[in-house]
Amino acid sequence: MRKTVLYIAESLDGFIAAPDGDVSWLTGEYPDGLEEGSYPAFIRTVDTVLMGFTTYHQIVTELSPDRWAYEGMQTYVLTHKDISDKKEITFTEETPEVLLERLKGQEGKDIWICGGADIVNQMVQRDLIDDYRITVIPVILGKGIRLFDGENPKIKLRLISAKCYNGMTDLVYRRE
Repeated sequence: MRKTVLYIAESLDGFIAAPDGDVSWLTGEYPDGLEEGSYPAFIRTVDTVLMGFTTYHQIVTELSPDRWAYEGMQTYVLTHKDISDKKEITFTEETPEVLLERLKGQEGKDIWICGGADIVNQMVQRDLIDDYRITVIPVILGKGIRLFDGENPKIKLRLISAKCYNGMTDLVYRRE
């Protein structure tokens, strides 16, 4: 059965973006370091991406405006905006529960919860995430957009692995 996987990076103090949404700090100690990190191996395990509209908008306007960042994968953007679907991108008002139940019933690889914080917290509150793959970046932001909003229930996790490279730490937890 397909798993729902949160794969995301956060600052040491728990933020996924600066107050203005800036993510330029998402680098290790050596931004031009030779280690590729966990992303290349992770991306081969998924074929479906879920995100909120704010994350989608940031990708298409700032991070990768000339080319869709997740070509070859089906992306679902959870939004209440009335937007026409595009190649490999579906805009949906479905609730996370309904969407994930439908997707998990289909054949395929794992499902990546890409962000942002609002979508992540909706899924945590409903206990819809199977694996938490969090990369801790060596920076303290002081303020910004928190990964976990403090309104979430207690969820017991089991550490699967921890790996350090370029000052970053990849933590992989599975829901018990």
